[in-house]
Amino acid sequence: MASAQGFRLPWLVRGDIDGFFGLIVDNLVQLLVVSGLLTGIYGMPAEIVYGVIFPGAAVSLLFGNAFYTFQARRLARREGREDVCALPYGINTPSMYAFTFFIIAPVWAANCDRLGDADAARLAWHVCLAAGFLSGVLELSGAAIGAWVRRVTPRPALLATLAGIAISLISMPFVIHMFSRPLLCFLPLAIILACYFGRLRLPFGLPGGFAAVAAGAALAWLGGLMDPEAVRSSLAGIGLHPPRLMAGEVLGDLDLRVLVNSLPIIVPMGLINAMGTLQNIESAEAAGDSYPVASTMSVNGLGSIVGALFGNCFPTTVYIGHPGWKALGARSGYSLLNGAVITLLCLSGALGVLVSLVPPEAAYPILLYIGLVICSQAFSAADKRHFPAVCVGLVPGIAAWGLMLVGFSLTAATGGRFDLSIAETFRSMLDFDLQGLMNLAGGFLFSAMFLTAITVYFIENDFYRVILWSLAAAAFAFFGLIHSGTIVAGQFTDRVAVGAAWRFSLGYLMIAAMAGVFMLQRTRGNNRNEEKGRSNA
Repeated sequence: MASAQGFRLPWLVRGDIDGFFGLIVDNLVQLLVVSGLLTGIYGMPAEIVYGVIFPGAAVSLLFGNAFYTFQARRLARREGREDVCALPYGINTPSMYAFTFFIIAPVWAANCDRLGDADAARLAWHVCLAAGFLSGVLELSGAAIGAWVRRVTPRPALLATLAGIAISLISMPFVIHMFSRPLLCFLPLAIILACYFGRLRLPFGLPGGFAAVAAGAALAWLGGLMDPEAVRSSLAGIGLHPPRLMAGEVLGDLDLRVLVNSLPIIVPMGLINAMGTLQNIESAEAAGDSYPVASTMSVNGLGSIVGALFGNCFPTTVYIGHPGWKALGARSGYSLLNGAVITLLCLSGALGVLVSLVPPEAAYPILLYIGLVICSQAFSAADKRHFPAVCVGLVPGIAAWGLMLVGFSLTAATGGRFDLSIAETFRSMLDFDLQGLMNLAGGFLFSAMFLTAITVYFIENDFYRVILWSLAAAAFAFFGLIHSGTIVAGQFTDRVAVGAAWRFSLGYLMIAAMAGVFMLQRTRGNNRNEEKGRSNA
């Protein structure tokens, strides 16, 4: 380790440019999805989305990215190394979908006849703001026990969960888009494979990420896939949109009964955000960068709180992907650059201009690379004996992706008017157990961790820990935090309630009982061996 004395740390290195292009595309995709859902489906006025929510998101993103940049630079100076990579940070994707479909959608639908679309959308936004604030408070509270949870959880249980998300929810959606436009995406994909996996250098020392995005944009314009009129119209939206403090307006207009009805969504998502942060901290340490749990989780929670106070109703979080960004050569500058550019785009209204110039498909190969690196890490950082446990941990995330596809298909086919009877239709006509898929996907961040940990300790013949993890899983299932998939108002969700998944609780208790039998059997065998040894003596 180099001495920290006289150590000079650059603010920006070549790899930061590659990391910046990947991370900003990920953040921009989330913002575009938010815009499409809120304005296109739920009738939220554009002045709220572009004038309040996006500027509030900019405050949160700049706050978090600045801290994690500072955190990485502090670690680099303390250890005297230049290869420290900052934790990536952005809008939390699972929370974004959960809050949109299970808070904004039902509140809007229940009030649009009485208030009209615009006012119902405003009420739904206020409820979602309070939900985002409470989610941040839950994660902030989790910082107190985060280090303990990380100590008692085996590394494969944390990393396999992220690997499942990386393959299913990060890589696969973008791979599908790539294979729908091969003439646009295959050249950027080849550049990424050559530069990032093959370690080849491009002419003039161009960063691979920049070259991939530039090549994709050029192909899109040459192929007539872009709309010049969209560029001209997007330029009209440029203007100053400063962030506004919204706490007073929200508190004065908030219906507490509506908020209480949303707690079954808010509480699990807050817990999932906290657990996801722990998993990302573990992933970063496996890649060589050890960050403190308490401050990382605290700032993660504070970012959501600050964003909610300024109008952003979607929690922000430490992103999955640190090993991938580090493998690109990104250090700390990519994080600060991402926060600064996102802030500029959101506050100036220039987000639409960028989207009209560069197709998002041009950067999808970068996100595929990130997913592959994360999945590879789950195996490379695990003992070979634990590979089966890592594979077990991939399954719930894949199920969540499958359920998402089924949900989108059913929503498109029925307009969101389907209920639990559809599960029996699937079973009778397709021999496909939709209820089983819902249960497997329900609370998948937790269930993947539990199932992986149980498998790890069976491999280790550590039956005492098998019992403890099985009991924890039984408790989570009993309250519906895992395995409680159902359908409410034409949307897949989890039924968080006492006894919600009691059958799974009994199943995990059976696993614990079996482990207890094995433990007792081994104890008796050891006692017999000791008695035999004494008699022989």
